[in-house]
Amino acid sequence: MKKKFLLAAAICCLVGNLCAQVTLSGKVTDKEYGEPLVGVNIRVDNSLAGSTTNGKGEFSISNLPEGKHVLSFTYVGFTPLHYTAQGSEKNIRIAMEQSYNNIGQVVVTGTGTHRRMTDSPVPVSVITAKEISNANVSTLEDALVKLSPNISSYTNGMGTTMSLNGINEDYVLILENGKRLAGEDRYTRINVANIKRIEVLNGAASALYGSDAIGGVINIITDDAKNTINVSSYTHYSSEGRWTEALNADVNAGKLSSYTSYQRLQAGSWQHNHIDENGNETGKPTSVGFYSNSVNQRFVFNATDKLSFYVRGTYYDNKTRRPQDATYFTKSKDKYVEKDAYTYNLKHETYTYGAGMKYMINRTAYIDAEFYSDNFSSDYVYFKKTGDYMPGDAVTRKKVNYYNGNVKGIFRVGSRNRVSVGMEYVNEHLNSESDNISFKNMYTMALYAQDEIKLMKNFQAVLGLRYIYNENFKNHATPNVALMYKLGGLNLRAAYAAGFRTPTLSQLYATDESKTASRYTVGNPNLKPEKNNFYSLNAEYNYRWLSVSVTGFINDVRDMINYRDLTEEEIASMGLSDKHAQFDQIRQRDNIDKAKTRGLSFNATASLGAGFRLSGGYTYLDTKAKQLKDDGTYKESPIDKSIRHMGNVNSQWEHNWGFYRLNVNLHGHLQGRRYSQSYGYAPKYQQWDLNTRHTFNLKSIILEPGVGIENLFDKIDDRPWNNNFSTLNPGRSVYASLSIRFKK
Repeated sequence: MKKKFLLAAAICCLVGNLCAQVTLSGKVTDKEYGEPLVGVNIRVDNSLAGSTTNGKGEFSISNLPEGKHVLSFTYVGFTPLHYTAQGSEKNIRIAMEQSYNNIGQVVVTGTGTHRRMTDSPVPVSVITAKEISNANVSTLEDALVKLSPNISSYTNGMGTTMSLNGINEDYVLILENGKRLAGEDRYTRINVANIKRIEVLNGAASALYGSDAIGGVINIITDDAKNTINVSSYTHYSSEGRWTEALNADVNAGKLSSYTSYQRLQAGSWQHNHIDENGNETGKPTSVGFYSNSVNQRFVFNATDKLSFYVRGTYYDNKTRRPQDATYFTKSKDKYVEKDAYTYNLKHETYTYGAGMKYMINRTAYIDAEFYSDNFSSDYVYFKKTGDYMPGDAVTRKKVNYYNGNVKGIFRVGSRNRVSVGMEYVNEHLNSESDNISFKNMYTMALYAQDEIKLMKNFQAVLGLRYIYNENFKNHATPNVALMYKLGGLNLRAAYAAGFRTPTLSQLYATDESKTASRYTVGNPNLKPEKNNFYSLNAEYNYRWLSVSVTGFINDVRDMINYRDLTEEEIASMGLSDKHAQFDQIRQRDNIDKAKTRGLSFNATASLGAGFRLSGGYTYLDTKAKQLKDDGTYKESPIDKSIRHMGNVNSQWEHNWGFYRLNVNLHGHLQGRRYSQSYGYAPKYQQWDLNTRHTFNLKSIILEPGVGIENLFDKIDDRPWNNNFSTLNPGRSVYASLSIRFKK
């Protein structure tokens, strides 16, 4: 009898809860024009629930517990709004007012917690999905270089290298939704059509994110639309066979949501100059063709409005399309001999998987736990006989397995403190047939804590510390401090952070026989970690139609790893005499460099009225690298691949005519000379693009064709092959694009 009573009571409670569930629905419009706003983010305070508006500006949120709920509405280019509902409501009407700056943008990278840009003590710059769409870029690399004055890129036969504030990508942590991307091809793996925003943190962030964050953090936040059905397609085509196709399909069925995306990138090869640096004919193209495919799948289960689970997985492949009959001339015994330019293609594959959960304990605390793995492999795929290798043979160049487990809790302590604490475990594996590495392993454990303190009404601070134990490099600690004072529309910030980067498994153990030079490279298991101190001052002013930001920074890096030629005595003691007979140069990685970057960055955005908007940025860098010589003195030069002057300019005009909106965007990217330790300076360079985007809002379906001219003034670098090229752009070209979005 007692059991029956308990069962009946449980059923009654369950029925009561179901009956008490709250549903909120309504419509969001532009206050000035009354037009529906598509893609507005709606979040329920003290809950994990949320939604986005469809093509009609409509939204619906269900399965909320009974009681009062505060809805937060955010949309790029509009002032954030809040709405309080006491129970179920079906006809909520929200009219959002256009904003002339981006201070309402929510960011997470600076502090690891959600904050509006204007309230973040750590300065973070944001590239929005709207800015990416206006610039009509089709790759993450283009978005970063064109829309941030702090980032530049350099491409050669080995691939593309990015640089943030003069420090190359080896010292910059690249995240996707807060998860580290391992291996190579980190840029082409991202589906640009699925980007919600890109957050760029300039400066060391090792206390929060661990190793590799000496130079900064780039966090790509992907879209998480909450519509019942959200399907989109994006196609972009321009000269030299450059083609992008991206597909997204999101389905939300009650508590279960599915997010699927696919992207195809491809390009042909092109040549600017058929003569090499020695005046001989060369068949090596300026840019080598390639294709890549990436598939992403994520499932989310919202058990309650406070408990959520997810699983995700991705697959990516990339293969070069090198010309198989290309030849070049090389000097041998005082005469030039013709050889095959290429005998193999490079093939990269990556697969990732992960799972996690988030639980909101109460309105002041939640816990986030996750595990994920990023697995990268690179192969030489031969199409011509080379030594013992036959056409069709594949040799493993590198295989990297990265595993990460992380548990983090965020708690409000009183009215002035928000504390983040967590622990992280990382395990990395490396195999390489070509570099003679059968299996190497390294693990790192970390504990971290951060306190966001409201010292006074207008004065905030962030204090953080990360304790690290690495299998090879033992104990280390990295602190960070950030302060912000608000005075009306003026924000003043100061920050200090210590960085710590452990040598990679390749740097420790890899050997390499150069295929283009008589050079043999060995690893160095005695390498020390690289360390740095980063200081910055920032002033930001926001007033209605104007936003201005100025940042000064110093990045001082110690024990940088570079290559050092071995002496005759070292070669003999390491048993490399036989190799020395085969190669002219024997070298090893070592901690022989120091580097210092001093910079000043300026950004401004102004709304000029009548649909006109002007924005731009400029960065000045003074970089110095000091390399230790055999006599104990240092050789000084700029940091490799650094540029002293960089900037961008964006001007746009936008206007609505009912269901049709026109956006015209003129974009300019300018850079000074780029320094290379191997090739000297590349000449200064600028590129201007004219983009037009035509949006037809047909309620559930949105059509968005685009047409424009890339490299308007036909700026190319046609110097002989094997130079430090300022750009690999093929020249002026007309592009066409089409975006189709269906939201219900």
